[in-house]
Amino acid sequence: MYKPLPDFLTIKQSEIEGLGLFTTKDLSINKIIGISHVMDGRFEDGYIRLPLGGFFNHSDSPNCECYKDGEFLKLKTIKLIKANQELTVKYWLYDIS
Repeated sequence: MYKPLPDFLTIKQSEIEGLGLFTTKDLSINKIIGISHVMDGRFEDGYIRLPLGGFFNHSDSPNCECYKDGEFLKLKTIKLIKANQELTVKYWLYDIS
């Protein structure tokens, strides 16, 4: 059965902006969370944003990063993240000015 988010993630109100992506359990460093975007030149910025990519917020001191893996952008942790913390990424695909 298709699940748009891993079982250990939830979406709720963010103190950063709108809704955010939060973990329900502790996450270790370098944990691959999943695919956030799929390359497709027909879409703005050349990617289709999946549910995972639609809810993480920007931070200048993020706890996750998106990285290119072939035609995909994947999300992984770069810090230890405690349960109930928001997952954040330093945006580079979009203009955040």
